[in-house]
Amino acid sequence: MKISRHKLGRDHAAHETITKTSGRFTQGLPDTIVIHYTAGSTLESALSTFKDPDVRASAHVVVDKDGSLTQLVPFDHIAWHAGQSAFRDRTGLNRFSIGIELVNAGRLEKNGSAWSSWFGRNYPQEQVVQAVHRNEKEPTYWERFTPEQIDAVFNLCSLLKKAYNIKHILGHEEISPGRKIDPGPAFPLDKLRDRLLHADRSDQDEQRIRKPARGMVRASALNIRTGPSAKTMTIAHPLSKNTELDILDQQDGWLQVKVQITGWVSGRFVEKLPG
Repeated sequence: MKISRHKLGRDHAAHETITKTSGRFTQGLPDTIVIHYTAGSTLESALSTFKDPDVRASAHVVVDKDGSLTQLVPFDHIAWHAGQSAFRDRTGLNRFSIGIELVNAGRLEKNGSAWSSWFGRNYPQEQVVQAVHRNEKEPTYWERFTPEQIDAVFNLCSLLKKAYNIKHILGHEEISPGRKIDPGPAFPLDKLRDRLLHADRSDQDEQRIRKPARGMVRASALNIRTGPSAKTMTIAHPLSKNTELDILDQQDGWLQVKVQITGWVSGRFVEKLPG
């Protein structure tokens, strides 16, 4: 698979032209990929929505359930996929990012022996994942992404990383928490990010923490969260000072720890113990 003049080769992707863009990226951009799901059942419904002139939304690529790709916007143009969004010191992530949409219904509701989407389609158990969303506390139901979709997104992100010096791979749920929930826990976002962006660092961390290390809380109170970010939700009462804990993993200055529950805390407030 190749990118030529900011488009995927026609032997690896179909192309649909839409004009819903905000012009070209500024120099040095894009440097971010944002992963979404379409909240629909078919590629055709997604393309119809994006091509509708009355819908102020677009994306660079849509990934169908069989792993096939359809490109809508060249990679050097700004698409309208992120909406109101923020990450670190940036707002309006459209100006910095490539948007990838996967055909997927998203959250489902239990309906007798099946699970229903918001648009009324039923899904059998083998197409359903029960998991806790990174911004929530209770497990809910989600349509499973196909292996072909996941492989296609991994390969596409790898290609984009080489072509555009991608530094961040984010979910819509991470840049618009409380407003968006895609791609949700059925998509292996953390695995994708670690494999493509943090391979060297992850190997080093694995060597440093091959078995659980011990630590002790040094702050008067320390929040424990669902993920390695202050934007993720707390999942228990704060840990009190001098609480001992197991350190399971580390990421971007955060530690995954285990007390009676497992969650993430800021590494600035934990002293690692010897042994």
